[in-house]
Amino acid sequence: MKYAIIKICGKQYKVSEGEEILVEKLEAEKGKAVVFDEVLLLANEKTLKIGQPLVEKAKVKAKVLEQVKGEKIRVAKFRSKSKYRKVKGHRQRLTKIKIEKIYG
Repeated sequence: MKYAIIKICGKQYKVSEGEEILVEKLEAEKGKAVVFDEVLLLANEKTLKIGQPLVEKAKVKAKVLEQVKGEKIRVAKFRSKSKYRKVKGHRQRLTKIKIEKIYG
């Protein structure tokens, strides 16, 4: 099983070929291909390459499936004995991608 650990928008994801993951919003249109070259670790059945900090000549190619919104997060502020209550909501914008190929 071939997998890689890549860095996207400051977060690290363990990915393998054919996998679909949600990442923070990428500026790419639906159906377009994106290439991630910040590969921190690359592994297959026999070898393991650990980057210092990145693995040289390693890339991960992915396809953008859709732009979605995440679940709603509610943030509540409350102070006792003062009738102070505030509730705010937030939905993070996400991009669903499918990992097509791991090079390296």
